[in-house]
Amino acid sequence: MMIRDARKEELPFIREQRVKAYEDHIEKVPAEHWEALKKAISSEADQQENVDLIVAEVNDVILGSVALFPAKTDAYEGYVDEMDYPEIRVLAVDSTARGKGVASALIDECIRRAKAKGFDAIGLHTGSFMDDAIGLYQGKYGFERMPEYDFVPADDGIVVKAFKKMI
Repeated sequence: MMIRDARKEELPFIREQRVKAYEDHIEKVPAEHWEALKKAISSEADQQENVDLIVAEVNDVILGSVALFPAKTDAYEGYVDEMDYPEIRVLAVDSTARGKGVASALIDECIRRAKAKGFDAIGLHTGSFMDDAIGLYQGKYGFERMPEYDFVPADDGIVVKAFKKMI
């Protein structure tokens, strides 16, 4: 598996793959929440200055992607204060590649890059309905909850939970 920076021409494919990956959660949220989530994960936010858009590739096929937002960046378009550490965002793995270490390889790369830039922590937010993701972040990686940085983007009671890991 090759982990590398995404190329500009791959953006449409990455965003489409991201939406398809997140469609697994359509039944878990109200339609309005899904539309807000779909808009957020399809936005140009990952093109802000100094955001690393990273892909995992096997045999020239992109199997997943993640964005690593730098510290002191508006990673969540005004919903959360700017953090003092980088934030993992929009991690997505193609349904055919799940369970094969793609997400872990992308998370590992984000952690590696954060350390290389001199940070001692990394954070992320994920929907309260994303049980597999939360299990991976807390179980395998030891991310700790930071409820003071949670937010409710659609005023529907669905919480986007904050996590942080010392690295």
